[in-house]
Amino acid sequence: MLKKIIKTFQDKKEVYLRVKIHPNSSQNKITEIMSDETVKINIAAQPVKGKANQELIKFLAQEFGVTKNNIKIISGAGERVKLVKIIG
Repeated sequence: MLKKIIKTFQDKKEVYLRVKIHPNSSQNKITEIMSDETVKINIAAQPVKGKANQELIKFLAQEFGVTKNNIKIISGAGERVKLVKIIG
């Protein structure tokens, strides 16, 4: 589902993602890429004390093949819609 975004990341070595997370899900998974390119992601962590954000970073690191240090939440850390920067 992320093939186009991962291709852009590989070409430019960085990408910005707008993500909309749904915490407290049964598993981490991408559910949809919306028409405005917002990526909907289910996260299997509670939105308490940054746990959902940590799980999101871990999940995206696995998807993009980078370390967790290469992923930063630029805005929306306390919100469901976030802007995330991934560098390679």
